[in-house]
Amino acid sequence: MTRDLRICFVGDSLVAGVGDPGGLGWAGRLAARAFADGLPSTHYNLGVRRETSADIVGRWEDECARRLRHGTDLRVVLCFGVNDATHEGDRPRVAPERSAANLAAMLERAAARGWRALVVSPPPVADLAHSARTALLDEDFARVCRTAGVPYVSVHRALSENAVWIREVALGDGAHPGAEGYEEYAALLDPHWRAWLATSG
Repeated sequence: MTRDLRICFVGDSLVAGVGDPGGLGWAGRLAARAFADGLPSTHYNLGVRRETSADIVGRWEDECARRLRHGTDLRVVLCFGVNDATHEGDRPRVAPERSAANLAAMLERAAARGWRALVVSPPPVADLAHSARTALLDEDFARVCRTAGVPYVSVHRALSENAVWIREVALGDGAHPGAEGYEEYAALLDPHWRAWLATSG
């Protein structure tokens, strides 16, 4: 049977590729790399601007189920956390323990549905205090994924030391890079992405 690969990219504006004039972001770039490698897919970008994990956990399963009804290889890529760690008043929009619990719940449902999951860490932003909070989420998310047996790709530290990413975010709105920044993000994810696609259920 021919492999019918379908992938939902789920998350926030950084999944949607906000700031990229070409509209690809990192998700579109990874899908294009897979196609160039001879592995075409039907990919759906379900990134919604300003959403937290609390927003995403309430919508993602139904949205994915509508798109993953058919196919022989059904997958989800999850990436969120920057909005969770955004301070409103004197506290984050979503408490860190709730962010981790939301991710755990999503991975449990993905497993129940038979959808292979990959989780990508939230990236750093221009505000150092905000990025420090996101870095802690990165550690929490890594622990959740280890417990669930799901691959987790942490690029937070690498991007925080990446001159192109830092410059692009600073030139943008403080959170979203342009095309070159998304290319750096995708390049860091690429080997993990290829390894994940090579696995089978």
